[in-house]
Amino acid sequence: MDKKLGVYICTGCGIGDSLDVEKLSKLTTGACKVPVCKTHACLCTQDGVGVINKDCEADGVNTIVIAGCSPRVNQDVFAFDTNKIVERVNLREQVIWSQPIKHEDTQMMAEDYLRMGIVKAQKSQLLEPYKPTEEISRVVLVVGGGISGMTTAINAAKAASQVVLVEKEEKLGGFSGSLYKHFPVNPPYNELQSPPHEAMIKEIEANLNIKVYTAAKIKKIAGGPGIFDVTMEQNSKETQFRVGAIVLTAGFVPYDAAKLSHLGFGKSPNVITSVKMEELAKKGRILKPSDGKEAKHIAFIQCAGSRDQNHLPYCSSSCCMTSLKQALYVRQQDENSMASIFYKDMRTMGQHEDFYVRAQGDEGIFLTKGEVVGVEPASGDKLIITVEDTLLGKNIRVEADMVVLATGMVPATGIEISVKEEAASCDPEQCKKEAEEAPLSSGIIIPSDILNLEYRQGPELPQLRYGFPDSHFICFPYETRRTGIYAAGCVRHPMDIGACMSDACGAALKAIQCIELTSQGKAVHPRVGDMSYPDFFMQRCTQCKRCTDECPFGAINEDEKFNPLPNPTRCRRCGTCMGACPERIISFKNYSIDIISSMMKAIDVPEEDEEKPRVLAFMCENDAVPALDMAGTKRLKLSPYIRVIPVRCLGSMHLVWITDALSKGIDGILLIGCKHGDDYQCHFVKGSELAEIRLSKVKETLDRLRLESDRVKMVQLSINEYDQLPGIFSEFMETMERVGANPFKGF
Repeated sequence: MDKKLGVYICTGCGIGDSLDVEKLSKLTTGACKVPVCKTHACLCTQDGVGVINKDCEADGVNTIVIAGCSPRVNQDVFAFDTNKIVERVNLREQVIWSQPIKHEDTQMMAEDYLRMGIVKAQKSQLLEPYKPTEEISRVVLVVGGGISGMTTAINAAKAASQVVLVEKEEKLGGFSGSLYKHFPVNPPYNELQSPPHEAMIKEIEANLNIKVYTAAKIKKIAGGPGIFDVTMEQNSKETQFRVGAIVLTAGFVPYDAAKLSHLGFGKSPNVITSVKMEELAKKGRILKPSDGKEAKHIAFIQCAGSRDQNHLPYCSSSCCMTSLKQALYVRQQDENSMASIFYKDMRTMGQHEDFYVRAQGDEGIFLTKGEVVGVEPASGDKLIITVEDTLLGKNIRVEADMVVLATGMVPATGIEISVKEEAASCDPEQCKKEAEEAPLSSGIIIPSDILNLEYRQGPELPQLRYGFPDSHFICFPYETRRTGIYAAGCVRHPMDIGACMSDACGAALKAIQCIELTSQGKAVHPRVGDMSYPDFFMQRCTQCKRCTDECPFGAINEDEKFNPLPNPTRCRRCGTCMGACPERIISFKNYSIDIISSMMKAIDVPEEDEEKPRVLAFMCENDAVPALDMAGTKRLKLSPYIRVIPVRCLGSMHLVWITDALSKGIDGILLIGCKHGDDYQCHFVKGSELAEIRLSKVKETLDRLRLESDRVKMVQLSINEYDQLPGIFSEFMETMERVGANPFKGF
């Protein structure tokens, strides 16, 4: 592409009052040698955009630099044809709204940012969307035929998508098929309802857009979004088909009550689980398993193995409502019967509170908060429940005919769960063997056998500590770390039927969105619509495997010679592979090692005697840069000596940038990215964590350059912590004052 560059400087929103715009224009046409530079009082108006369009049509401008407001605003206004390169320079939020008016340092900051924007535009190439040679499939595969799976299939079909629904059991319905009644999900929220699965099955059978396979198993899934090739086995016969996106709705299994001997399970046949209770209720009469006689007093123990560091540390969400529902079974069977519920905390969210109030008003239902410490058989098939720390202010012993344990949910993706730490990756058979031989607290997860992905990083979805699929659960709840594969329902986290149905609707829409974007050669979340993708200069590849190991989304496989095999439709364009590659062979057309290095080289670094230090801040575009914009919007004053380069993710940070910056004479480097940990918010899941690991190796570089380690610092920041930026910047500048100027200045 033969570029003709045009720079357009907006003087509105106070920019013209705060900066010497004429000097900026002279810099553009002079030192930067840009042929076209124009100013306008309000570029975002129809007249302002018209000036740019006129130059494009009449003078052939095809590379546009707009210096004005933040790139995060007016995106629709400055959306030009895809045959043009557009770069935005933020003079408003990051300069004039956070700096003194008409100050020398404010002008220098604006000039630096303008030079950086021009250099990036000059170095960037026109984007060409990636479209695979194979035909894009618009079929949605749903794995799991319970409530979540059926809801996903029905909603995707309503949106005119073809759906393939695969269920391992002989019929659809999942756990809902075992229920006698369901607690209410519709007004007035105080009456039991029939489970919805039968009506949903009929709707699916009548829908020509949905093809159902029961008693079937996924043997293999290869490819990526738009081009997933699925091999399925049914009745010992293999079938192959292509789909565009996948929704995993494999559901849950109840926690193994055999591990709850302290609650009497296994000691008496009259200690059962809530699952068994549904089975008894469906038979019409709730009878004791021991002798078949009617139970007059049934005790329900909440959090049976849940919220317990020796079993399931988490809440399973629907157990409290389930026990309230089953207590009504008891009362409706015999008005002279009694139900006692012992709970740690009663959790009935939203409208379910109305159902809780109804149960509280039933004189035959006794509820008390307390810790059940034991269930022991007594004479005559009775059971004695010992409860401590009750609301009554004393320990109690209660006699009952039956005990129902409200066992929690374990995702189908991790049958054995870890309560201490994530399991190391291992051979599935070996993991299973170790899990069978080890106590639960040892941290072993048995890998599931559901999707069988042909991914270098493993056949199943990466999991969180307790076997739930890993994702960005705050901003992108349905997403997993496998692009185009979405999770919904209890496999994602514990939830009731109503929540599962709502969850499945969202996952269905995300699957359809993924197919549409992939067909256009565009990325999905969080860089939705991005048409760039990584290019590999394979001649210099050393097969180190860092790109294949560190990609958070498994987008890179390997060939038989261990060369990386990128799968562009799986890529989320975070650039983590680029930051990982020691040979620097990976780049994007508008984001590369060279582009960022060239931008930092465009910064004017004053001599030491001018006492104007320079600090470079690499800031994540997802949380840190928006926080910076918010700080500007709030007119918070920031250090005039810091220059910000937005990065797609701190995971894309390459150590050579730090070397180049320090060699140029930059005094210090700040890395500001998303928080990570158990409640991480990194939009690319592992990016900021990987950056911190890489940063631990920077000391070697600093030692080699004979520089202080304090010159480089990483900070974790959430988008709502914008008010902390002035303090972060000021504190780091104080550190720079203490360590002194970079001795490489002037070289």
